[in-house]
Amino acid sequence: MSIAVVRTSTGWWVEDAAGRWHAIATRAATTAELLADRTAVDAAARQAAAGLAGEEPAGGELSSPVTTPCRVVAQMVNYRSHAVDSGFDPDTVPPAFFRKASGSVSGPFDDVIRPAGVRFLDYEVELGLVIGAHLPIGTEVTEANLADYVHGLVVANDISARDLQLPKTQFYESKSYPTFTPLGPRLVLTDAADLARFAELRLTLQVNGVTRQDHGTTDMIVRPARALSLLARFQTLQPGDVLLTGTPGGTALKSPGRLAATLGALLPPHKRWQVFFGRQAKNPDYLQPGDVVTARIATADRAIDLGEQRTVVRAH
Repeated sequence: MSIAVVRTSTGWWVEDAAGRWHAIATRAATTAELLADRTAVDAAARQAAAGLAGEEPAGGELSSPVTTPCRVVAQMVNYRSHAVDSGFDPDTVPPAFFRKASGSVSGPFDDVIRPAGVRFLDYEVELGLVIGAHLPIGTEVTEANLADYVHGLVVANDISARDLQLPKTQFYESKSYPTFTPLGPRLVLTDAADLARFAELRLTLQVNGVTRQDHGTTDMIVRPARALSLLARFQTLQPGDVLLTGTPGGTALKSPGRLAATLGALLPPHKRWQVFFGRQAKNPDYLQPGDVVTARIATADRAIDLGEQRTVVRAH
């Protein structure tokens, strides 16, 4: 059965079904240390399940339940709907990964800071897999042993500066600015039975109360077990690291269409980007200072509920 864990400046807590917090008696300072101290986590979970009095939550105090430094790895174009939005054939798009700086990690209610000069700031709700065991090079992860390596799930928002990402054809800078990876509010600790319900999870994101993204994980192209096996060909992961598993369709950025892309290819690069971003400037869906972004991931029955993240966009 899943256990919802939250983190504040004063420690770690198990959140019960009524939203009350129960302190975890642990000296863990990092996510990896917390995952290793399951005796303390399970004791707090038993108190929560028994209906014992807990503390009232103070949501504004919540920190990211994934501590840094850590590895933040992400899958690129991993939902069929997002592949279509991006102009790719979802049946032929190859699996791909990129890294984000762990300095981009922020709390679930922290402001998202738009860097000076960035005009096209985008959102991407993603499901984060929190690694709980050493994943060495060459590991073969299957549905049967997935729970040996994935010990928790978390809501993520892969904030992206598209005007930095696209002309440079790289991801690291455009997705690594401080506050560009809000995580939380909950780190939901899982077992094999929870992960067996992976296909029931649904990702939703709203901007100012208007739904922009709303898809289930059944839309995913490369599922977690295969993704981790592919990643383990070249990347070691450690407890406390996180893999972001891609975003569904509905982001502000969309493919310009086949005809526009064909015509654009005839232009010199500087002119091509000038035309492309001229079109993007007319797109009202990019994030602006003052916008409120909420993101949630849960099963329909809320048996697995990663909570709702709420961030406000601010100018640098």
